[in-house]
This record gives sequence, C-alpha cells and structure tokens, in this order.
Amino acid sequence: MELLRLSKAAKSLGVHPVTLRLWADSGKIPVTWVRRERRFSSIDVEAMKVSTGGERVRLEGLYLRVSGSHEQEASLQTQEKELRATSTGEIVKVFRDRASGLREDRPGLSRLLRAVADGSVTVVRVTHEDRLARFGVDWLTHVLSVYGASLEVPHPKKLSSRDELLEDLVSLVTTFTGRLYRMRSAENRRRLLAESGQCDAGRAA
Repeated sequence: MELLRLSKAAKSLGVHPVTLRLWADSGKIPVTWVRRERRFSSIDVEAMKVSTGGERVRLEGLYLRVSGSHEQEASLQTQEKELRATSTGEIVKVFRDRASGLREDRPGLSRLLRAVADGSVTVVRVTHEDRLARFGVDWLTHVLSVYGASLEVPHPKKLSSRDELLEDLVSLVTTFTGRLYRMRSAENRRRLLAESGQCDAGRAA
C-alpha cells in the first residue's frame, strides 16, 4: 500500500484536488494525515475508481448570459434554476456574463475556460447554444474537448440551415444597431452639454 499525496491521488481519480478534498471532508474517502498534509491510500483510491465506474467525475460549470440589460436579471435566475434542476453531477461553480454573445472578452467566459483548463470543470452546461456564443460554438466545443471537457445544451437548435442563417443575420444586425445607437446617444449628450456651456464650466472647475 502506498500513501498518495493529494495532487497525485486526484490525478489518478481524474478529479480536481478541490473535489478530492471535499470528498475527504465529507467522509466519502478515508484520509490519513502526515503532519499537516493529507495522504490517501492507494487501495482506497482504486476502490473509489471502481465505485465511480472508472468514469471521469462530472464537475459541472453552469454558464449564464444575458445581453447586458439590468432588466434581464430574471433571465439569469431562470437559466440557473433550469440548469440546476437538470444537473446530474457536482456543480462546481456558476459563471455569469452581462454582455453580447458576439464579444470574445467576456469575464465570465474567460473564468470558465480557465476552470476547464485546470480540470476543475469537466462539463460545461448552458440552456441554449447562443447563451455561450452567437458564433463559434463549434470552435469552443473543440477547445473544451482538448481539455477533456464537454458541452451540454438541454435545448439544442432545431432550425433548418436557412433559418439558422437568417437568425444569425438578424442577431448581427440587432447587435450592431444597438452599438450604433449607443454611440450616437453619447455623441448627442456631448453636443448638448457643449451647447449649454456645461463642458466649458466643467473644465474650468
């Protein structure tokens, strides 16, 4: 029998060290303390492999996204509620974004991909594909597979190729129209402030 360090035992089981630590704390797997360090019996680790069927443990990362409006908070809650209700594994963390699905620099998505890369998430779940991204879902799925993770979507698309292309076109037009409107609104505000003399007063102050 060999006493394995936490990282080595977790790697053998195909789980994140944090998950193995939680299992030890809950009594799911015996742990031996060597000074202040956890050690795991190689026999117990092999037994745990058998109990899980030798399959990689489902560590779920739930990804929620809305376009950015404060009025869409209810949508985030609805998405999370549905994903939690259909979960079949351990929910590690919930990742949220309030941004367009066309943006690549979303903080929540970046954190999710880092969690996938370090092994703390093995299954990414979204209610609909377009919550993850408006375009490039296939590429993101490929990136997940490189790290041994998968994407699950309870509501897959059921559109024909023509309808899907039309939907993508509408999404593009809607997104860029919104951006143009916000740019023009900002320009109008600056123009009105300049005409009223508030800009000069502000600089003088």
